Amino acid sequence: MRAVLDDRARLQRMLDFEVALARAAAAVGVVPALATDQIAAAARAERYDVKTLAEASVAAGNIAVPLIEALAAEVAKTDAAAAAYVNWGASSQDVIDTGLVLELRAAIDVLVNDLTRAIEGFTALAGRHRRTAAIGRTGMQHAMPLPFGLKLAGYASALARSRERLRRLRRDALVLQFGGAVGTLAALNERGLDVAERLAALLDLGLPEAPWHSHHDRLAEVAAAFAILAGTCGKIARDVSLLTQTEVGEAFEPPAAPAPGGVATPSHKRNPSLAGAAMAAATMAPNLAASIFAAQVQEHERGAGGSQIEWTVFSALMLVVSGSVEAVANIAQGLEVDSERMRVNLGATRGQIMAEAVALALGAKVGKVEAQRIVEEASRKAHSAKRELQEVLAEDDRVKLSLSVGELAKLFDPMAYQGAAQTLIDRIVGSLQGRSGAKR
Repeated sequence: MRAVLDDRARLQRMLDFEVALARAAAAVGVVPALATDQIAAAARAERYDVKTLAEASVAAGNIAVPLIEALAAEVAKTDAAAAAYVNWGASSQDVIDTGLVLELRAAIDVLVNDLTRAIEGFTALAGRHRRTAAIGRTGMQHAMPLPFGLKLAGYASALARSRERLRRLRRDALVLQFGGAVGTLAALNERGLDVAERLAALLDLGLPEAPWHSHHDRLAEVAAAFAILAGTCGKIARDVSLLTQTEVGEAFEPPAAPAPGGVATPSHKRNPSLAGAAMAAATMAPNLAASIFAAQVQEHERGAGGSQIEWTVFSALMLVVSGSVEAVANIAQGLEVDSERMRVNLGATRGQIMAEAVALALGAKVGKVEAQRIVEEASRKAHSAKRELQEVLAEDDRVKLSLSVGELAKLFDPMAYQGAAQTLIDRIVGSLQGRSGAKR
């Protein structure tokens, strides 16, 4: 992502717009064909001093104005006539917005690559742990057992929805901005739409029904998708950080490479550093996205400050989200699961995690209300005496009359009470396999 957002890469995307514009205009006879080669030859980012352009952008109000001037000056060194056709019929806003669209497209490609790594990692883990009994927690408390594979499959599914969302936005929201001064393409007379069609094709961008100078809802939707993705990564990371706790110890991040010169923390610790990075990103991303949302409020046909907000904030948002996805992808590819510790932790409540299973089975014999009363009484007794719930129930004459010793024992097998969990895992994995081949 840092390569995508490198200063020269950002300049090159705007210069690519200029080259495509010249070629599109030449194709319909608006610009002399000979001028296009001169413009293309000069449109190489390494020819321009980034610091000088940045300083000039302060007075100009945006980076496009000094870049267009510098490009024209560079073209004029070899062909003064061709220099007159630089940015023909376009506004500085067209350059900035289309440059940003091209940047977002490159960013989405980076995110999709890491998302695919994460999805594949969690899907593989889900398959390996579909029969691993784990604790289902609600309100931070032990609730009922579930196969750990279902939890992992849920991570993959949520990430896949973000991948699908980004692919859709890459296709539908990242479209050409080309409207001239006020969105009428007046400088190109009757050839404006012809140029726009060819320009969109050359840049491999969709052509909207009309220019969108001051309607940035599409960009806001991309920002929202980025923030949602960061939130999903943060949720997964929060779970991992909690599973990593010493008192829990059910899963761990892949081991970190030894730090040069030793470490500052005790060697026995396995700090969830990847999860920490993803959770930090999940905290920052919504606030950055909110700035993009605020930038939608622009004046008339071209606003006074919206593009400056987007140009600055989107880069920060892309870096934040990229960091969160990479962290989660690395977790997915190397998560260490302690199945034995999960089994031990399942017994922490001395069988009370299976109370619902017992109540339902007993309810079929003595009625729901009576069964609930029996199990609640037994649970309180087991808790106060620090005994196993199964033992207490086995001593209750009401239970003895309804359930055999074998039936009661089976009710305390966590993997015997998982409902449709295995089917749900199959449904999720099947859905992921169907989406994996989706085109961008």
